[in-house]
Amino acid sequence: MPISEIELIRFLSSVHPYDSLEQARLRDLAPRFQVLSVQAGHQIYGLEDELAGLYLVHHGEVEVSDANGMAVSILGPRNSFGERGLIRGGRAVTSAVATLETVLLLLPRAAFDALMLAEPKVARFFDRRRPEPQSQNRLTTTRVESIMAANPVTCSAGLTCQGAAQLMRDHCISSVCITEDDGLLGILTTRDLTEKHLAQGLPLSTPVSQVMTRDPLTLPPSAIGSDVLHAMMECHIGHIPIVQNGELLGIITQTDLTRFQAVSSAELVAAVARASSAKDMARVSAEIPRLLVQLVAGGNRHEVVTRLITDIADTATRRLLSLAEAKLGPAPVPYLWLACGSQGRQEQTGVSDQDNCLILSDQAQPAHDAYFAALAQFVCDGLNTCGYVHCPGDMMASNPRWRQPLRIWREYFAGWIRKPGPEAQMLASVMFDLRPIGGDKTLFEGLQAQVLASASANSIFTAHMTSNALKHTPPLGLLRGFATIRSGEHRNTLDMKHNGVVPVTDLGRIYALQARIKAVNTRARLEAAAAAGAISPSGARDLIDAYDLIAQTRLEHQAQLVRAAQVPDNYLAPSDLSDFERSHLRDAFVVVKTMQSALGHGTSMLS
Repeated sequence: MPISEIELIRFLSSVHPYDSLEQARLRDLAPRFQVLSVQAGHQIYGLEDELAGLYLVHHGEVEVSDANGMAVSILGPRNSFGERGLIRGGRAVTSAVATLETVLLLLPRAAFDALMLAEPKVARFFDRRRPEPQSQNRLTTTRVESIMAANPVTCSAGLTCQGAAQLMRDHCISSVCITEDDGLLGILTTRDLTEKHLAQGLPLSTPVSQVMTRDPLTLPPSAIGSDVLHAMMECHIGHIPIVQNGELLGIITQTDLTRFQAVSSAELVAAVARASSAKDMARVSAEIPRLLVQLVAGGNRHEVVTRLITDIADTATRRLLSLAEAKLGPAPVPYLWLACGSQGRQEQTGVSDQDNCLILSDQAQPAHDAYFAALAQFVCDGLNTCGYVHCPGDMMASNPRWRQPLRIWREYFAGWIRKPGPEAQMLASVMFDLRPIGGDKTLFEGLQAQVLASASANSIFTAHMTSNALKHTPPLGLLRGFATIRSGEHRNTLDMKHNGVVPVTDLGRIYALQARIKAVNTRARLEAAAAAGAISPSGARDLIDAYDLIAQTRLEHQAQLVRAAQVPDNYLAPSDLSDFERSHLRDAFVVVKTMQSALGHGTSMLS
């Protein structure tokens, strides 16, 4: 099928990322594409074939399959494929077959490489590898929208100065914005009330229009923190409204800048460590959402953000253990408090419950349980007060089942490994993520090594664990889109926890089990699995890149909710993402599904 150059340029202009290129660049690029007609049922390339270049579907339909022949994507017009192989070394990591009569546009490899070098926007679109670390959060790197107070308090120009003062008092603020039809007319601050109203003896009934600062200096949400600081210093002001397209979006004050610079994980850890009660800790942990926003806005990688947030939970746990011993007296025998779940993996975000247990010394007697029951209840209730809510499944040390001597724990794991029924698989999955938090760590060292050795040597157990790990699947719709939640409160959203990060967490746990890896953090497990040969270097790179994108997207979604004064959650609407973001997120899910398929077929993705 012949396609004229004009038609080709028009088509490319409708496809991302080519739509970001100048017309002159498109005119130069268009002749480099080769037009290929492919009959239905014809294979375009096979696994490990040398790729001729990047393929773009003009019209028709292409089915892309993984190494085990499982379909991972059905692509239609404007979809590209083959880029992963080109970026990873030139050989196909999937196979592709035309399912309908199809016309493809092929950009030869040399032209693709040249385009990637010449156009950073194109390179960012096709190359999903982990970016270089960004600078830590500073005012010079953080956008105003991440610092400002959204939905500022407003009033009309006709309100009295007394009414405005009462408004500021009731909301514990130092300024109010004066608006009309959502447009900003001015700003009234406590300084205005002092110098322009009280000092001049004006009546309480004076309208704010006579005292307010008209047409105040404003900044857009895209400004950075240093823009605010410089403007405040230059103009001798302490409040700046944030406006975009005439709409008032927020306000930023000197207090906001001070708070932004003061809040850090180290400050929160120090405050928790000094706390004298769970209520004191709760006031500190209430700052975690703002810390999350600050860390994400500062360009920190997801594993750094979650590690810093988890450190606060660890400190709170140890402080509560100390307060419990101060109240109950010294422990009668050595013990070890351990966390599992997201805290165990050091992967806590803005949404976390608690999962924990106690290992007691074998010296423990039945008479000692009253002490440890009280200690566990004190700590679990304290964590709940701090916002780490009680585990819905009661996987907590306050449950006698998870508060046992070391010998019982050995029996637990031996039983789960010997008879890996559904409950055993679930419990083993949780308990393989154990991490010591406070107490005698020697109680865990021998247990972990023994369990890894016996579990990895039992092929039936590992097979059952693998099957269990594949129950959480990425939210992929076969026809180019996402499989969103179909009904209920979160209809038309993606569950970025259970269908996003959990599938990768489950894969990492299986790799760790196979290779006897002691790390419990998901990313550390994937890196160690690659080093141990449990997963190929190319498979590890793809999976780590996919995990980074999924986890980072989840964190950015939570930070966005916090900025909008909403409770963070794990439910992301694809419509909230750009075409670029949706494309890459779907590609990341395809990688995870491919690795799950390989694991399910008993392969190790070795190449």
